[in-house]
Amino acid sequence: MPAVGGSCLNVAIGLARLGAPTGFVGGISTDMFGRMIADHAAASDVDLNLATRSDHQTTLAFVRIVEGESHYAFYDSETATRNWTYRRGTVPFAHVEAVHVGSTTLVNDRGAAETMALIEDARASSTISFDPNCRPNLIKDKPAYLARMAEFAGRADLIKMSNVDFAYLFGEEPYEQRANAMLRRGTSLVVITRGRDGAVAWHAGTGRIEVAAPKVEVADTIGAGDSFQAALLFALYKQGRLAREKLGGIGADELRRSLSFAANCAVLTCTRPGADPPWSHDVGGDW
Repeated sequence: MPAVGGSCLNVAIGLARLGAPTGFVGGISTDMFGRMIADHAAASDVDLNLATRSDHQTTLAFVRIVEGESHYAFYDSETATRNWTYRRGTVPFAHVEAVHVGSTTLVNDRGAAETMALIEDARASSTISFDPNCRPNLIKDKPAYLARMAEFAGRADLIKMSNVDFAYLFGEEPYEQRANAMLRRGTSLVVITRGRDGAVAWHAGTGRIEVAAPKVEVADTIGAGDSFQAALLFALYKQGRLAREKLGGIGADELRRSLSFAANCAVLTCTRPGADPPWSHDVGGDW
């Protein structure tokens, strides 16, 4: 299942480490950082055959932990990610169960347009997973960005966002009100992650389901959201519920198991420094 752009590479790494066949579609630089990224992804079993390598520089992200919260600074001008172009006809969507999109690639006009073109081709046969993973310090025109996020959400079968993302996008609107609006537009599953408070989801058929986050000693929270996303997609895949028509018919027990597994993987990521999602051997015999 391909992942497209930004932190979606972290999602792809998380999926591949758990054992799902996964590829990455997007721009990766040939500079030193890009080679490090490509080597890291390949070592985690991510297929990079659909990635576009270029001599544009790598997007750089710096993080500072303040009172347990991660604060990011991004340098993303004229990068390999920004200059990525979707090559129509290169992705075999008929053999792809799901495509995941989101994050920094959707901030700029070009990246968003290229990703939307890919989604339009994928939707006929693939489940669309979307995590806005908002980066406010990169956003220059918030109203335009909000409209863009609504456009992507309107095409997604599965939407996952953090409580911080939700507040940036929807302010103080109640979670359930917004989730139900998304379900009415055709989304099958909406998930809100809430850090130590676990996650809550709304499904078009099974309704509201909430799961707790296990209590652990936190090293840092970098990559936890991507690990949650990867584990959720993996759990749905393993239960045969990732395809659009199967996701729409998932039962409450199956969904709760998927969400709990995702929360456990996210928490495990928090116990070690950096974006280091778990491997299948880290999570034991859950699957």
